[in-house]
Amino acid sequence: MNNKLFVGNLSFKLNETDLEELFGEHGTVVSCSIPTDRDTGRKRGFAFIEMSTQAEAEAAIKGLNGKEVEGRALAVSISQPKAKGGGGGGGRRY
Repeated sequence: MNNKLFVGNLSFKLNETDLEELFGEHGTVVSCSIPTDRDTGRKRGFAFIEMSTQAEAEAAIKGLNGKEVEGRALAVSISQPKAKGGGGGGGRRY
């Protein structure tokens, strides 16, 4: 298991500092990033948090998954590696 967490269903009001404080209650936050849309610059509603140990990552999941923050229930889980390959459009091939 890795120490990187996926956090979904985020309020657009939250920033990296807010998340570092929230997850910091469960251990040491190594990194925090909230991806933004490359065209609009708007937050995409999810984040990636890296905790310093596996035990801290598990504690954060237990303590924060389903917790309501800014009116939204957080979805916290282990981050899965991005699938390789694929890409491209869904156009027809003749």
